Amino acid sequence: MPKFEIRSYSKKELALLYFPTAATPHAAVTHLMSWIRRCTPLAAELEKLGFQKTAKWFLAREVRLIIHYLGEP
Repeated sequence: MPKFEIRSYSKKELALLYFPTAATPHAAVTHLMSWIRRCTPLAAELEKLGFQKTAKWFLAREVRLIIHYLGEP
């Protein structure tokens, strides 16, 4: 398996890496966003960076935080 690359990802793309067997891409995004909300330190850090829940992309710095708190997909 190739090493995970820290870069910008669409929400759908990153969510499908975490939840490859999700019934739909929308379900994968819902699961990932739920994990992020439940990890309050991660949610707080993302908020400090200016992340908006309606954003369609995670910037590389946001992906780095997600990996730090949730681990690699």
